[in-house]
Amino acid sequence: MAFGSMQTFQPAARAASSTTDVTFLVTNDIHACHLWKGLSPGCEEQGKTDKNLRRQIRALNGVHRLQWPIEIDGKPTSLAGAGTGIAVPRGLVVCGDITDDGGGQTALPREGDQIKQFSRRYRQGSGPNRVHYPVYVGLGNHDLDQDGRPPDVDWYRDELRDYVRLNHKPSAFLKPPHPADNYDEASDSYSWNWDRLHLIQMQRFAGDTGKGAASGLSWLKRDLATFAADGKPVVLFQHYGWDSFSLEKWDPEKKTFDDEGSGAPHWWSDAERQAFLDAIQGYNVAAVFHGHEHDTPMIYRSAGLDIVKPTAAYKGGFGIVRITDRFMDVVLAETADEKGGVTFVAASSKVLG
Repeated sequence: MAFGSMQTFQPAARAASSTTDVTFLVTNDIHACHLWKGLSPGCEEQGKTDKNLRRQIRALNGVHRLQWPIEIDGKPTSLAGAGTGIAVPRGLVVCGDITDDGGGQTALPREGDQIKQFSRRYRQGSGPNRVHYPVYVGLGNHDLDQDGRPPDVDWYRDELRDYVRLNHKPSAFLKPPHPADNYDEASDSYSWNWDRLHLIQMQRFAGDTGKGAASGLSWLKRDLATFAADGKPVVLFQHYGWDSFSLEKWDPEKKTFDDEGSGAPHWWSDAERQAFLDAIQGYNVAAVFHGHEHDTPMIYRSAGLDIVKPTAAYKGGFGIVRITDRFMDVVLAETADEKGGVTFVAASSKVLG
């Protein structure tokens, strides 16, 4: 994993195509923060502003004018496609926390301002302040953990899940803008296919039962058996990862959650992670992408998986991924200026087969 400074790129000829040649973007932790009376408390200080989201979107929309970097910070990236032009992405996949407070809390059940802000920016459209690609939505703890006032305890969660369904759940009556090939009614996990690449969105995490959620593990097993038993590469997206923040537990001595705690898990447990690993055992998993931690771009291995997490979207982070029949290239990037400039900060490549 390498970190670097701003580089200037010029378009180059595309690499030779193959049966599968898919380029896509991935982001996480957007934290749309607008409420009807302004930003939620603390959002301005943290940088969770619409200005920063628009800054990231300008960078996302311009990646096809760049090249896969040959080097970062003076070190070779060893990318299979180094020096070739980045293709127009097939879509942008979001790994959770699209809003800061359950969509934008209000006293009574009605559409929240934060989900409206997210939709204005991260639903495919035109112009400089809106994502130009199909957007595949995933939810995180900030979207799903908020309780409404009794008796409408679940309405924040229902609103966010409804947004996922409206964008991806196939229907006999309404056609979503980006329909899934397989959608789980219970957990709102869903999957789709680009060429021979199978992609799965698992929301907060596969097997989540928190706040009344239905586990998607049984659905995940059926989905993989249906779409990936032939050995095609699989890419998985969820909010929690295997980094130290995602794995922290309650520390009874310090009376806080940290990576040295021995008590109850803060986010997901050892048993929940093992159940997920058991579900994907034997399949050709190219990578798992996640969010949750905001500050650090990560490309790492854990539990036998290649795992990727960009910096949070409101901090300008995102990933660019290319998967072919032969290789997977991943570059993590951050916004560099107000005009869509990009700084490449880490890169990784591996052979697929």
